[in-house]
Amino acid sequence: MDREAVTVIDLADVRRDMGALVGGKAANLGEMIAAGERVPPGFCVTTAAFGTEEVPAEEEEIVRAYVRMGRGPVAVRSSATAEDLPDASFAGQQDTYLNVEGDDAVVDAVRRCRDSLDNERAVAYRRANGIDRADVRMAVVVQKMVDAATAGVMFTADPLTGTRTRTVVDAVRGLGTGVVDGSTEPDHYAAEEGRPVGDVEGCLTGAQVTELAAAGRRLQEHFDAPQDAEWAYDREGDLWLLQSRPITTLFPVPPQDPPDPPRLYMEVGHMQGMLRPFTPLGLSLLQEVWLRWWSVEGPGEAPRGSSSLMVDIGRRLYIDLTPFLRNRWLHARVPAGLEVYGPHIRRAVEHLLDDPRFSPRPGPPFSGRTVTSLARTLIPAALVGVGRSLLRPTDARARAHAAVARLRTMRGPGPGADARERLDWVLGEAFSRMLGDELMETIGPVFAGILANTVPAALLAGIASKKETDTVLGGLPHNVTTEMDLELWRVTLRARGHGDLFSRTPPEELVARYAAGELPDIGLEGFLDAYGHRTAAEVDIGVPRWREDPAPVFATIANYLRSTDPDQAPDLRFQRAAAAAEAELTRLSARAERLRPVRGRIAAFLMRRSRELGGMREYAKFAWLVPFAEMRRQLLLAGEDLASRGLLERADDLFFLEVDEARATAAEGLDRRALVAERRRFHLRELRRKSVPGALLTDGTDVVATLPPPPVEAGGLAGAPASPGRAEGRARVVVDPMGARVEPGEILVAPTTDPGWTPLFMTAAGLVSDTGSPIAHGPTVAREYGIPAVICVRNATEAIHTGDLLRIDGTEGTVVIVERAEPRPPE
Repeated sequence: MDREAVTVIDLADVRRDMGALVGGKAANLGEMIAAGERVPPGFCVTTAAFGTEEVPAEEEEIVRAYVRMGRGPVAVRSSATAEDLPDASFAGQQDTYLNVEGDDAVVDAVRRCRDSLDNERAVAYRRANGIDRADVRMAVVVQKMVDAATAGVMFTADPLTGTRTRTVVDAVRGLGTGVVDGSTEPDHYAAEEGRPVGDVEGCLTGAQVTELAAAGRRLQEHFDAPQDAEWAYDREGDLWLLQSRPITTLFPVPPQDPPDPPRLYMEVGHMQGMLRPFTPLGLSLLQEVWLRWWSVEGPGEAPRGSSSLMVDIGRRLYIDLTPFLRNRWLHARVPAGLEVYGPHIRRAVEHLLDDPRFSPRPGPPFSGRTVTSLARTLIPAALVGVGRSLLRPTDARARAHAAVARLRTMRGPGPGADARERLDWVLGEAFSRMLGDELMETIGPVFAGILANTVPAALLAGIASKKETDTVLGGLPHNVTTEMDLELWRVTLRARGHGDLFSRTPPEELVARYAAGELPDIGLEGFLDAYGHRTAAEVDIGVPRWREDPAPVFATIANYLRSTDPDQAPDLRFQRAAAAAEAELTRLSARAERLRPVRGRIAAFLMRRSRELGGMREYAKFAWLVPFAEMRRQLLLAGEDLASRGLLERADDLFFLEVDEARATAAEGLDRRALVAERRRFHLRELRRKSVPGALLTDGTDVVATLPPPPVEAGGLAGAPASPGRAEGRARVVVDPMGARVEPGEILVAPTTDPGWTPLFMTAAGLVSDTGSPIAHGPTVAREYGIPAVICVRNATEAIHTGDLLRIDGTEGTVVIVERAEPRPPE
């Protein structure tokens, strides 16, 4: 059969590999028929039929197919080639016509269904999902109508919590359109492991719920993915499956072969401002750091690539908390220890304390080998470094700066080296140097700074409020990220003499002119020499650095140029925060020494040291990222070599291979182009994901989503305090710092923050984020600028719209939407 010439085909003859001819919906229906499921008979008007602008010249073929199926009422549905696929469902975006009867009516419905390919909904959906119109073709499915007594929708995994063992069913009497379009309140049912949950009442019986769950499991197994299926029971009580497509919104499931399931995984990438997916090489390199540093496989001595402590779920970074929850000594203490990860995570873990699957067991959470390695690798250096830093903070900072200066001299293989040699250097000498003596020199002042920042609050309990102790941490000197932002401000001051050039020219054009040497000297080269190895999402080596692509830097300069109020200049704001901190330190020290002489003197000493060392908290990461720049350069050169040999399409494809895969590609000459293409598609899909579960069980359950929301005042959103103070201003919702702007006085609302976001703080009046930690980069810098910050506001970037008037309290951790604005898309 010449498929390209077929204009009408019976659904019973359709198979999965015919998607380009029949579209996603028809391909799935054909598979269901072949698998023995009861599907209404019908036919597909293929994409080949729509080669002209008119309804196919083969209208007679449509009528003949309609006659063969006995005429009568039919359903006419779209079946585009981009529809009902794992990446995009197009649910409800294109038209469906029910109870169509008569030759002319069927042909007309096919025409209208075809035309819905370009209706407003479908165009917007394609744009939002990055689907090119030129890549999409339309087919149309025509099926016998089922005389439905009851109908509805079934999800073989809970779409709200992600639980893969739970089937969810919505049902109404008659046709299921009321469920699909949301116009009717349906009866809700659930089944766990195929059995109904709770009392079954309404339009379905318990036996029918069981039958639906079994059908759903068959569909899921056949298509190898959780399914969203439409179904109907006819007047005789027979079940018909009307369509089935993948559930595209589920977060990827954790590893399904871990030891001793279930496991509890906590997302920790947000601590580094990383909610976007890692590239495969970027995440596997971080896992390599863990394995090499501790010289062990993680809890339970799990084999490499399975459930070690650091786990890849959906290319996000998770930690396996199970060994800690199952430890007798740690079990009840785990929630309090997770406070820095946000209140949602703490609530999730508290919820699981009484779950018998996570009850305490004998034995330590780690093997003796892990503990020995930890003690040998980190503790001596940390203790010595902390002591030396507290005694001589100036000398400690000087040693850390000298260590970074040495790291800047690292160079990999030169011209003529092949991919294998460059990968050997990156994963050998460079890796060892990155985790070696220079990094150890930074750990002492970093840990000393953390100690000096956190201990005074405990020592001053009952003497000083949290707001007062937090104020002491404002305007901390020696923070490399703050210094970076202020240096960029100074670059902006030099750019003011060329204001129109830098404020009105697109960043991409400025990049091209900068590379050609056509821009005035504003000190950008010096800035990139010092900070060009940084970027947003910088912990992923697969992300380009500012030195490679300074477009975000030019975008930030344009944003800064909008700030015309001298009193709001970032350097002055920083100075005011520092002055307030010094004044508060003096007051608290005097009060503490008067009320509790011994404890007060210790607290006063540590608070003074916090002004000397607290800002160094960022420095270990900064040092670690310095060799990343040369390692990334070598990886790109290796990628060029592999691309020249036809093993990759382009150089940066290398970042879509894991460490072992990259080595094997270079050593064995393996063609990875198809694998990379698939992983790029997955990466793009995950980039569009708006929220990432903070706590996941093995069956995919988002634990936080199963909990009732905490009480908040009317119009308010609950979060966690991260930087003291209050602010009121219009919201600016930003999901990507690249090219974003924050007008002076606006409150930045972001999914997360890392140093690549902090230049936006310099014009912001406050910060609200979906995730975060009080000790992460964003809140640290917010405190130093003296702007309030509220973090861990669940789905803030969806609940808040750009232009909303917000009132935020960074001391209490609350956000109030004072006034709603017209919804605008986030930046």
